Amino acid sequence: MGHRDVRTLPKAHLHLHFTGSMRHETLLELAARDGIVLPDGLAEDWPPQLSAADEKGWFRFQRLYDVARSVLRTHDDVRRLVLEAAQDDVADGGRWLEIQVDPSGYAGRFGGITAFTDLVLDCVRDAADRTGLGIAVVIAANRTRHPLDARTLARLAAQYADRGVIGFGLSNDERRGRTADFAPAFAIAERAGLLLAPHGGELRGPEHVATCLTQLRADRLGHGVRAAEDPELLARIVEAGVALEVCPVSNVALGVYSDLTSVPLPELIEAGATIALGADDPLLFGSRLAGQYATMRAAHDLDDATLAGLARSSFVASRAPAEVVARAMADIDAWLAAGPAMMPA
Repeated sequence: MGHRDVRTLPKAHLHLHFTGSMRHETLLELAARDGIVLPDGLAEDWPPQLSAADEKGWFRFQRLYDVARSVLRTHDDVRRLVLEAAQDDVADGGRWLEIQVDPSGYAGRFGGITAFTDLVLDCVRDAADRTGLGIAVVIAANRTRHPLDARTLARLAAQYADRGVIGFGLSNDERRGRTADFAPAFAIAERAGLLLAPHGGELRGPEHVATCLTQLRADRLGHGVRAAEDPELLARIVEAGVALEVCPVSNVALGVYSDLTSVPLPELIEAGATIALGADDPLLFGSRLAGQYATMRAAHDLDDATLAGLARSSFVASRAPAEVVARAMADIDAWLAAGPAMMPA
């Protein structure tokens, strides 16, 4: 029995970090240009062996991420990163991308958080025009920084709510800081009509998912996969229509699950959850958007109708314009109706 080509299945990509979207060859090229010596995990031993099971493991992950961020030196570097991320998503069947960025991580080199946000949005418009991919931005605060910094970023996101920013997030190690302390920042974003999409339910379990729902009023959860451990909580998520941005390859790379067959995607699907598969940080995990669908197909023996359901779900979870969603839904139906390609014997 053949399979349809997962790369031609229309998808929305809702969990992609800015620096983490960089192509590995671009990282190598920019580092060589400026004489930046990369750690082995970003050079000859790429993709790196990672784990976030303990603080040391997360520190190593964060260090690699910070080194990768440091190669972005010029406006053209940022423009290239966004364009290449868009091109890679289009090659994987992407129709809509919500890329997540923490402007404070780039503020020192690019003239402050407002100037950097302006630059990113300009690059997003350019990449969208050149590739045909719809792109929006989620501004994310860093939970290892002070909650007042998050409020500043929430106000920034609110200022751009009608200019390409559609959401507000909270990222980094979810075991750090007190989630409830970020509630005032999320209230600012909520008043501006922004999508609320904090990370939760990856490195911490269902109890933290519940905190994100009650304290941050999450519309969507970055990861959220460990809600599968609490059927009552999962039912609450489904009832509320809170979507889950599930990133299976990164879950395994960081040691949340031992292997891809352990990622509880079938349980989430069975419960009726709204799911959007995402690549998280392809630069560190070595797998892009279509790879998430391909690995889950292989790990759980998913049929093409189930993959099409996941793709539809990704658009339901998105803030894509109605016309983008309608066209994608029609094309997903056409993908399914076309029949599988026969594999050579």
